[in-house]
Amino acid sequence: MQYKRILLKLSGEALMGNRQYGIDPERLAEYAKEIKAVTTKGVEVAIVIGGGNIFRGVAGASRGMDRVTGDHMGMLATVINGLALQSALEDAEIETRLQSAVKINEVAEPFIRRKAMRHLEKGRVVIFGGGTGNPYFTTDSAAVLRAIEIHADVILKGTRVDGIYTADPEKDKKATKFDFISFDDVLTKGLKVMDTTAFTLSQENKLPIIVFDMNKPGNLEKVVTGENIGTKVNL
Repeated sequence: MQYKRILLKLSGEALMGNRQYGIDPERLAEYAKEIKAVTTKGVEVAIVIGGGNIFRGVAGASRGMDRVTGDHMGMLATVINGLALQSALEDAEIETRLQSAVKINEVAEPFIRRKAMRHLEKGRVVIFGGGTGNPYFTTDSAAVLRAIEIHADVILKGTRVDGIYTADPEKDKKATKFDFISFDDVLTKGLKVMDTTAFTLSQENKLPIIVFDMNKPGNLEKVVTGENIGTKVNL
């Protein structure tokens, strides 16, 4: 395996499948199958999920809602998604723990770094919910922060696009894909990989990011084994 411990970042929208909102059980089952394929090979997997399929704080704030309240609602949405993914993983016979940055002890463990690392060492998948526990920080920031804290080897950002392009490939047919790109080049070219706070934090801690298509069967395993899938952002 190219990587021993990974942090998988999934968007909330990824869980919708072909639906307009909410959670698609079939998509969850597909992701559980992909994750099981790498855990059975000894890879330690931590996951951060967004909450955009249920509620997005920025969108709420743009319609007049208090931003802090909206972000708190978004954090709870990530816990809901975490519970759904935990259930799907356990259905696939993968031992899983959900930890939340927001105290909600009846449904999730509080985030404790050493406990999370111990779970990973025992082969359990750890899902981090509740973002960072603070408003104004995205789940991208939470993903990078947790990856640094647990000493992950890489952040794998699973999307519906197969990498980073010169422009949006869904809008510009002439857009070309990067196989490898540096942090500096991403910033210079104004490419959107993560929000600036998360991206800078990853750069400062020399933590590589790989953007790949999570919806193509087998891609996660290929990335972990070192195949040239998606786009790798490195120093």
